[in-house]
Parts: sequence; C-alpha cells; structure tokens
Amino acid sequence: FVAGETRETATAAALELKSHGITTTLDLLGESVNLPADAIAARDEYLRMLDGLAASGAEINVSVKLTQMGFDIDEALCLDNMRRILTKARELGGFVRLDMESSEYTQRTLDFFERHLLADFGEHTGVVVQSCLRRSAADVTRLIEIGARVRLCKGAYLEPPDVAFPDKKDVDLQFIALMEALLLRGNYPGIATHDNRMLEHAKAFVTREGIPSERFEFQMLFGVRRDLQERFRRDGFNMRVYIPFGTQWYPYLMRRLAERPANIVFIFGNVVRETLALKS
Repeated sequence: FVAGETRETATAAALELKSHGITTTLDLLGESVNLPADAIAARDEYLRMLDGLAASGAEINVSVKLTQMGFDIDEALCLDNMRRILTKARELGGFVRLDMESSEYTQRTLDFFERHLLADFGEHTGVVVQSCLRRSAADVTRLIEIGARVRLCKGAYLEPPDVAFPDKKDVDLQFIALMEALLLRGNYPGIATHDNRMLEHAKAFVTREGIPSERFEFQMLFGVRRDLQERFRRDGFNMRVYIPFGTQWYPYLMRRLAERPANIVFIFGNVVRETLALKS
C-alpha cells in the first residue's frame, strides 16, 4: 500500500501504472509538523518531486496535507509553501490536491483553499470531501458553485457522532447523494472508493444520465483492488491511483489503524477480494 521510501520508487510505480493506462497522484507521507524547518523540507521535497515527475514522463499530479506544510505553525508559512508548490505545478502543467485531514481541519482547509488558492490556481488544484461528515452536503453544494475540483471519499478518521455518521449505512447513503451531485454538476470529480456497490451505482448512474466518461474519474489506493483498477480502465473509465511514499510509512499506517480499527478490516478485506478476483 506504500510505494517505498523515496520519490524515485514512487515515480517508478507511477510509470508502471501509466504503462497500463492508469493515472496517478503521489503523496509524500507526513503530517502535523511542528517545526518550520520540517515544513520547508517537505515543501522542497514536493518541488523536487514535481520536477522529477516532469523529467520522467510520469503524470504531474500530487496530493498534499496542509499540516505538513505548516498549517498548525503559521498559516502564512503554509500559504507560502503551498503557493510555491502550486506555482511549480502550474508551470509544468500539473495538479495539486489538498488532502482533507480530520474534521477539526475541515472548515480551515476549505476556507484556505477558497480564499487563497482557487482564484490563482484554478484547474491546477482541488480539495477532498468526506461523506462520513454530516456537513459534507453543504460543502459539496458550495464547491460545485465555485467550480472546485473535488475528490469524494468516505473518510478514514475516527470522528465523534455529532460530527460524523456512526452508521456505515448513512455514510454510504450520503456518498451516493454527493457522488450523484458531483457527477451531474461538478468539475471533473474524483470518485474515490473500492466499494463495489458504490462503483456499480456510479456506472449505472452515468449511463442513465448520459454523462460521458471523460467528465470524471474513479480513484483507488495503490495496491488495493488492482483487479478493479484494470477492469474499470478496460471498460473505458478514467482511473487514478493514489500512491503514498516516504520514510513516515510505518507511523502513517499504525496511526490510521489505531485511530480507526475498521481500517484493518478494510485493508485485509480488500486483499482477500483482490486475491479471489485474480484467481477467478
């Protein structure tokens, strides 16, 4: 699920997927930095990553967490770091997605995106919405209004019940509603899920509504349900794979599993499903 510790190994993974017609986004693992020097070091690694992707011929598409860029230290520092990354990406014809973190950052992230980045960087940047959050319907409505590019996912953070739906059924129902809204009116949305029911619903919906496949993409995690990734690509859909990498892979995985034990079920359940699909 992690493409090694260096940008070279991640770029090699991106090139391999490109050879199969699958696009990618690279993510340098790390978040919640407390020192300005660490935020600047992460920024510089992203700048090198963008140059490396361009030189290799891989797609120039990355995902960034604002707390890795100094969001909790000084928003001015974070903004300077993000503007440098986005300026480089724009020069290279690339794209930078602002990853969404836990709910305490949702409003701040969306405000930061709309106030400071969208007007200047437009089609070169986008954000993420999590269907588990109760607020997400209003957020999607606003993001559609302003023409933002949105990745829709279910969300992996453990949240209090007054903030997020505790029942998976409600998370799924909201995912479907938000997915349909984005497919109808959104700006090239990314539908990020490995859930067969959500995927089949999306396929049926775009067929019924006459939505061409070039208006959206599906997104999946590196190493998860590679059978589905290949099948959807063969069926004519755009497929993007999220490739995390870096030395922080162990704390990243352990933190995710500790925060939400259901993530263990997700990981191993998908490994089993992929194995069975490849054998059939």
